[in-house]
Amino acid sequence: MAELAQVVVDVPTMQTNQPYTYEVPPQLAHQLQVGMRVAVPFGNGHRQVQGFVVGFTDHADYQGELKPIGAVMDVQPVVNTELLKLSSWLADTTYSFWISCLYTMLPNMLKSKAERVVRLVDEVDEQTLFDLFGGKDECELSQFQDDPAKMSQLLKLKREKRVVIDYRLTNRARAKTVTGITPLLTFEQLEDARTSLHPNAHAQSRLLSYLQSIVGKKVKQTTAEHVAQLKAGTFNQGAKKGWLKKVPIEVYRNPYEQPVADDHLETPLHLNRDQQAAVRRINQAVEDQSAQTFLLQGVTGSGKTEVYLQTIAKALAMGRTALMLVPEISLTPQIVNRVRRRFGSQVAVLHSGLSNGEQYDEWRRIERGQAKVVVGARSAVFAPLQNLGIIIMDEEHETSYKQDDAPRYHAREVAKWRSHYHQAPLILGSATPSLESRARALKGVYQLLRLPHRVNQQPLPPIKVVDMRPEIKRRGESNFSLPLLQALDLRLQRREQSILMLNRRGFSSFMMCRDCGAVLKCPNCDISLTLHMDTRTMKCHYCGHEEPIPQVCPNCHSRHIRYYGTGTEKVEQELNRLLPQARIIRMDVDTTRRKGMHEKLLRQFGQQQADILLGTQMIAKGLDFPNVTLVGVLNADTGLGLPDFRASEHTFDLLSQVSGRAGRANKQGQVIIQTFNPDHYAIKDTQTHDYERFFRQEMNLRHQAGYPPYYYTVRLMASHPEEAAAARAMAHIRQELAAKLTPSTIVLGPTPRAIARMKRRYYYQIVIKYKQDPHLHPALQQILQETQAKGFKDVQVSIDPDPQYFM
Repeated sequence: MAELAQVVVDVPTMQTNQPYTYEVPPQLAHQLQVGMRVAVPFGNGHRQVQGFVVGFTDHADYQGELKPIGAVMDVQPVVNTELLKLSSWLADTTYSFWISCLYTMLPNMLKSKAERVVRLVDEVDEQTLFDLFGGKDECELSQFQDDPAKMSQLLKLKREKRVVIDYRLTNRARAKTVTGITPLLTFEQLEDARTSLHPNAHAQSRLLSYLQSIVGKKVKQTTAEHVAQLKAGTFNQGAKKGWLKKVPIEVYRNPYEQPVADDHLETPLHLNRDQQAAVRRINQAVEDQSAQTFLLQGVTGSGKTEVYLQTIAKALAMGRTALMLVPEISLTPQIVNRVRRRFGSQVAVLHSGLSNGEQYDEWRRIERGQAKVVVGARSAVFAPLQNLGIIIMDEEHETSYKQDDAPRYHAREVAKWRSHYHQAPLILGSATPSLESRARALKGVYQLLRLPHRVNQQPLPPIKVVDMRPEIKRRGESNFSLPLLQALDLRLQRREQSILMLNRRGFSSFMMCRDCGAVLKCPNCDISLTLHMDTRTMKCHYCGHEEPIPQVCPNCHSRHIRYYGTGTEKVEQELNRLLPQARIIRMDVDTTRRKGMHEKLLRQFGQQQADILLGTQMIAKGLDFPNVTLVGVLNADTGLGLPDFRASEHTFDLLSQVSGRAGRANKQGQVIIQTFNPDHYAIKDTQTHDYERFFRQEMNLRHQAGYPPYYYTVRLMASHPEEAAAARAMAHIRQELAAKLTPSTIVLGPTPRAIARMKRRYYYQIVIKYKQDPHLHPALQQILQETQAKGFKDVQVSIDPDPQYFM
């Protein structure tokens, strides 16, 4: 009997969320391996889909005739044994499709594209063959789509069953190549050619001598031109004479602007006593190959990065590899540069700011074992590193480590899985650990390591809280209090730099008519539009809808329109008016949309080409500029009013992190926080740098309300273009859950989501709170199966384990 392969196909539905059995054709019998991508026929037509081989079997439960695998798309597996096991675990724990989890682990260029191909299956006259098909048996359907006459002929042939339309998969993964040269003659033959040259043919003589030195090798032509001191035309002559041939040479796309020389690597820094104690504990776990989780809690500027670097060095010295995660793209430039200065060409970087080609090449360097250290954002947790010796997760409290759409994984949980698989320690680092992590450290589940002092021996910067209520009464509406303006002016006089954070991009929050009170809303979402002056448009930050700024109210046609709230654009405009001498860099989603703009703006600020860095929360974390002595928070209340149980924790984290950007070198720093809620405990505890008091108070509130870390949570969400349909679907799910779950499990809802309508769909949610419930996982899997069935037409249901917010 022929060998049979188990293939997970690229058709994301619950009905296809298990492997299908395919026959392995004899010509592929010895080529196929688990983890390879294949093209397979699927369904009744000529449709070809991509799939992943996940195993082999010698029998099939299916009674009909098995279809054969069409083609192998790889010469070696793209998913190794570890990642295949991880994908299966991920699909189960995040209630996702197995195929989606496999794709999440791969760079975009390994996701294939289907093309429609027209293929002749019966004879046609010669003129038709040449007019329609260019004399070939097949061609792409897209060639006919812009020519109605040809399309009409093609449809006639289809009716006569002379052609069929096939779906053909194309592999988008393309290695970048440059022109290279290789000698075609032996050393002796090249010598004979040289002796027969005209005495004046100096360039050709030099070319032949150079070719003798590279017999049997391939060399980039640019390198050959430089070494042999010859022009491209001489190499073209050599190719015409049959001395050499041009060949493609594969090169990696370089995501770094400046290369790091491996012979000038940075030496490790001297550690203080607290750092030494932390490094000693972690290094012991690396040596013991122990899958311990360490919570490294260190104040901002306490030297956590140096601890990471020295423990990475330990793993490399033992012949193992290292993975370091950072939360956001804006953090990556400075940290990546530090890691690269320490470890040189062994470092690969993975994040969404890279082009598809750069991602693919970095992924291949890792997969081939040429990169031993990976630094990257959330998805880098799937980097195909072999023999991991240490995993590091910097700023572990960050919500960006949680994926918002399927598969809804948390990078921390994936890192823990890989830590156990490789028996490698995991370091979770933060100045303000998440309540869940700190609670686990207190219970002994994690090992707590502390760095309570800054490495520069400077105290944490003093924080002044400015109550904006009397300020507004005294000075009218402004984004700047008098103390903040005076502090900014003082920094300008001293030629020191400042960072200003406002957690909102755009110009104004919303537009309202003063006559009728109408607010200009998005037609697709239950949210107001934001004014953007740079594009002179009103934009929705949820669905991307954009429309011109209205001159009159769309409701009552009044011209009395006013813009309320404030955004980074408006602040920049006001700052230019108040401090015209200040050079300002604005950093938000709008100014950093183009590739490389994060790095460019931060480099300009680091080179002191600006006095003030104004930005959203992307500037709050991980930045280290020695000349920054002032940090100002324009409105600390932005996140406090959100209907979310983590609102206070997120505000405390953000304020503590941004405060830590001041006074990181030898100059004394200062922080000014403007707020309308000066008595809120999150702001008062930030002012005194008191994480412990905040932790106790927040844990007490979570205990009373029954939220994490005292309970685990799951959120179910249903959406539909009609509100009643979404509500009905959720009511049905609620009944089903009530019948199956244990009495101690709490089910809240269904209720409309905080933003009830988005992208023309209404959303209803249920929140489940539980401590232990053996019935929950099978019940949720059952709901997932049912909601794929026809009875749930156009109702989309998602399940989010451990959601970071309920909005």
